[in-house]
Amino acid sequence: MVIKVFLASSSGSTAIKKKQQDVVAFLEALKVDYAQLDIACNEENRMWMRQNVPEEKKPSNGIPLPPQIFNEESYCGDYETFFDAKEDNAVYSFLGLAPPPGSKEVPEEDRNGDAHEDEEEAEEGIEEDEVAEPEGNEATEGDEEAEETGHAEEDEEQEEEDLQSEEEEELRQLENEEEADVEEEGQEEEYLEETQEEETE
Repeated sequence: MVIKVFLASSSGSTAIKKKQQDVVAFLEALKVDYAQLDIACNEENRMWMRQNVPEEKKPSNGIPLPPQIFNEESYCGDYETFFDAKEDNAVYSFLGLAPPPGSKEVPEEDRNGDAHEDEEEAEEGIEEDEVAEPEGNEATEGDEEAEETGHAEEDEEQEEEDLQSEEEEELRQLENEEEADVEEEGQEEEYLEETQEEETE
């Protein structure tokens, strides 16, 4: 089975180029056999891709954009669904391939079984916690974090108030100094006027 990746080699869209590179680079990193099919230079590839993308997967204008991924004739998905599968460690399932030994990806049947076991273990753990936890212990980590956050906010507010007080004090001092300077200038002018009057007399 060959994975087919339909690309546009001469696309003018930077976003499309980046998506195409992401898909190809990831497939190469997984050592998955794939074939690149160019829809920009080959009209047959373009028509085949458009005809084989399911109607419900096509955008509102009816023209699917690259990259589009197929396993032989079976449609796998576009970049968005590929990206979601990559995030969920489910790329092999997305491509319709069996995960290799040592892969993080678990077959779907096993994954469901594990999930069921995990749920049972989680429920048992919750019951044990409920039994073990004393009734009077109402304080939680969330409450402690909230208290710490509250203290931090109070400290910040206090710092802001202190800064404002310092600034106001500095402004008062400057105003007082300016007033003192004005008074001194006024006294000097009065003294000069009196001296001039005395000299005139």
